[in-house]
Amino acid sequence: MEGKFFWGQYLIWVMLLLGQLHGCKGCIMKEREALLELKKYLMSRSRESGLDYVLPTWTNDTKSDCCQWDGIKCNRTSGRVIGLSVGDMYFKESSPLNLSLLHPFEEVRSLNLSTEGYNEFNGFFDDVEGYRSLSRLRNLQIMDLSTNYFNNSIFPFLNAATSLTTLILTYNEMDGPFPIKGLKDLTNLELLDLRANKLKGSMQELTHLKKLRALDLSSNEFSSSIELQELKNLINLEVFGLAQNHVDGPIPIEVFCKIKNLRELDLRGNHFVGQLPICLGSLKNLRVLDLSSNQLSGNLPSSFSSLVSLEYLSLLENNFAGSFSLNPLTNLTKLKVFKLSSRSQTIQVKMESTWQPKFQLSVVVLRFCSLEKIPSFLVYQKKLRLVDLSSNKLFGNIPTWLLTNNPELEVLQLKNNSFISFPMPTIVHNLQILDFSANNIGKFPDKMDHALPNLVRLNGSNNGFQGYFPTAIGEMKNISFLDLSNNNFSGKLPRSFVTGCVSLMFLKLSHNKFSGHFLPRETNFPSLDVLRMDNNLFTGKIGGGLHNSTMLRILDMSNNELTGAIPRWLFEFSYLDYVLISNNFLEGTIPPSLLGMPFLSFLDLSGNQFSGALPLHVDSELGIYMFLQNNNFTGPIPDTLLQSVQILDMRNNKLSGSIPQFVDTESINILLLRGNNLTGSIPRELCDLRNIRLLDLSDNKLNGVIPSCLSNLSFGRLQEDTMALNIPPSFLQTSLELELYKSTFLVDKIEVDRSTYQETEIKFAAKQRYDSYSGRSEFSEGILRLMYGLDLSNNELSGVIPTELGGLLKLRTLNLSHNSLSSSIPSSFSKLKDIESLDLSHNMLHGSIPHQLTSLTSLAVFDVSYNNLSGIIPQGKQFNTFEEDSYLGNPLLCGPPTSRSCETKKSPEEADNGGEEEDDEAAIDMVVFYFSTSSTYVTALIGILALMCFDCPWRRAWLRFVDVFIVAVKNMLP
Repeated sequence: MEGKFFWGQYLIWVMLLLGQLHGCKGCIMKEREALLELKKYLMSRSRESGLDYVLPTWTNDTKSDCCQWDGIKCNRTSGRVIGLSVGDMYFKESSPLNLSLLHPFEEVRSLNLSTEGYNEFNGFFDDVEGYRSLSRLRNLQIMDLSTNYFNNSIFPFLNAATSLTTLILTYNEMDGPFPIKGLKDLTNLELLDLRANKLKGSMQELTHLKKLRALDLSSNEFSSSIELQELKNLINLEVFGLAQNHVDGPIPIEVFCKIKNLRELDLRGNHFVGQLPICLGSLKNLRVLDLSSNQLSGNLPSSFSSLVSLEYLSLLENNFAGSFSLNPLTNLTKLKVFKLSSRSQTIQVKMESTWQPKFQLSVVVLRFCSLEKIPSFLVYQKKLRLVDLSSNKLFGNIPTWLLTNNPELEVLQLKNNSFISFPMPTIVHNLQILDFSANNIGKFPDKMDHALPNLVRLNGSNNGFQGYFPTAIGEMKNISFLDLSNNNFSGKLPRSFVTGCVSLMFLKLSHNKFSGHFLPRETNFPSLDVLRMDNNLFTGKIGGGLHNSTMLRILDMSNNELTGAIPRWLFEFSYLDYVLISNNFLEGTIPPSLLGMPFLSFLDLSGNQFSGALPLHVDSELGIYMFLQNNNFTGPIPDTLLQSVQILDMRNNKLSGSIPQFVDTESINILLLRGNNLTGSIPRELCDLRNIRLLDLSDNKLNGVIPSCLSNLSFGRLQEDTMALNIPPSFLQTSLELELYKSTFLVDKIEVDRSTYQETEIKFAAKQRYDSYSGRSEFSEGILRLMYGLDLSNNELSGVIPTELGGLLKLRTLNLSHNSLSSSIPSSFSKLKDIESLDLSHNMLHGSIPHQLTSLTSLAVFDVSYNNLSGIIPQGKQFNTFEEDSYLGNPLLCGPPTSRSCETKKSPEEADNGGEEEDDEAAIDMVVFYFSTSSTYVTALIGILALMCFDCPWRRAWLRFVDVFIVAVKNMLP
């Protein structure tokens, strides 16, 4: 019996082994060939530089099992392809996909065409089956087309894939009215993701999708709650996302409160107003509710106490004001994430000191809540992973129990409060991210390296720390981000720090008083990416302390006391993107190899003692910002210098010669040549600077006339969005990512990056002063991108002001002052609707001030002083705000704001009130009187003499009249 039992077991094991071997069957030849044909098609449309990245594991090697290829999943028993993903594509241009290439995969269930490459897919086609092509894939259930250039033209194709249960179309080019008619036959659809398109309009056809359980319309262009009305008929809907749209008005309770199966509702980033709807408390299954970034007000409804399934509640960035009670949350035992903040900053979060809720949070965010002490309920929380109490009114000591009570705490953010001390806990904690910047702590915490040895990110900026650099930081081997800027640290950097923190990627010590040599040679920061040491007291030459930081991209040593030349080892850092060494005492010439670095996009050497000739050209392929102002550069400007340059600032040097006939000027946006010794005329080639925004040629010795073709410049010639000033992008690499909560569409995580933003500041003469116009690397922030200016002042220009300059429609500042211009003011300047500053002073302009200029409603500064203008000063709108200083030195101008009357006769009152200026005006009137009287007398005399020279009836009549007059006189005499 035992032998039979043994053999029975043996046979079972053999059968199982054979089954496993059968289950590992490779893909069938037909599908293998189809996969290679698909790869061939994709490669035919790919860029040559991207061919190596096109499905590299899909090879012709007969020993290669296509079921093991990247992106392929096969059925274990049949070997048929059931999952297909093409990965990232790098197309020459956006290309359509031939759907017939997919027909051999008859059992495919999941098709992933999402890509994050270059140009991507933009449509479908099938020359044989047309719109019915996808009907051949009868088992297709999941289709991911995200991150492509697909538009509405693909909907007829998709409508044939009737077996689909999941359709993902995020980050495409769908636009216009909601396209649900194109999907009416997808009756099995359960999940539809249309995030990040441009859809809008009514959703009345959604009722066809009876099985739909999850719908995400976030980041589209829906704008009215009326468009949402049909959602109430989707009785099976469990997940709905409408984040980042433009829907305004109250939250439509007639829609959301009737969808009783809702588990997740994401309405963040809209314009909803009013109070939180009471009826939301009836959604017993609700697990996720995100109402952040709206304009909601009021308080938490008591009905929220019925949301027994609620796990995630975010009310960040709304308009809550006054007393705000958290009592409705007391019994929500499943609540894990709670976030609250208010833009009004007048909210007063109220809770009893004995309040002890039944939940255990993992995330709590209470920003801008006017808290004066840390909420006592946090004492009872033991599972916190993130605590954010930033931007409140907290003071005193940071309590150690926040760390000791929560061993899983990973993120602690306490910035922008009034804490004065941060005692370290006695235990060793695993905290990874600590931000206590913008407080009043004064003394850096002791023994931080013992209590928090695993810190990855530390921000202690703006605290008023004094004394030497804390040596404890040198023992924190894992720290990759360190910001201690804007404090009062002094002295040298300790050796333990520069040799011990080998994981540092981001180091910012700006705006302190550190001294000594700039990083000693033994410095060991091999992973350093961003280094900002500006605004300190570092002296001496730039040593070799960074010799092994070969990955460095951003280097800022500006505003120190460094001397010597630019070190040659710097040129070996092939990844350098930003180099800022302004306002030191550096000297020498610019090494050509510095401008040959492949990724260099921002170079600031201003405010030093560099000399010699300018470089002939820049080798940057991406475009560079180059600031060379306030140095001692000499010689002419090379005509090839603008190649690949977007901003070139060479003001206040010693450059000479004429402005060259620049070549390759397509990139230049800002050209500043003020304060040099440039001579000659303004070359007509400057008119070809099609993308220029700021042009400053002032304070030189330029002569000749102003070329009328300057009207061809881009000041207003281009549409607002067609030419954006391309600031080099901020460098961004994630160094730490913590996922805190995840649901169907919502993933709540904190991404800690070492990004940096370079402020680009341009000082440009406007409004009679030098204003700083700045923009961050993300140029949508800042006003530099809105600034258009032309400054030709303080030269020797003559002739007329071209009327064509009135066509520079977006010009905001125009300065032609201190020249020898002798024309009238062009009435075409009335077209400069955005002009804010117009300075024509100190010229020889004549004629009147055009009344049409009163239509310039943005004009804040207007100066025509010291010219030869005459007539009545226009009044109305902005001209009512200008003082008399704007018109000085034009004695023939009259009317307000001057005291000169425009009437020929003065009233007794005006005579009595006359001063020095009235006397001047009276003297001018007498001169006019004498001149006109003399002219009349001389003209009459010449006329009489002319008549006496000819024999004509008039002459004879005149002589008879004289004879009669003489006889009459004699008769009258005695």
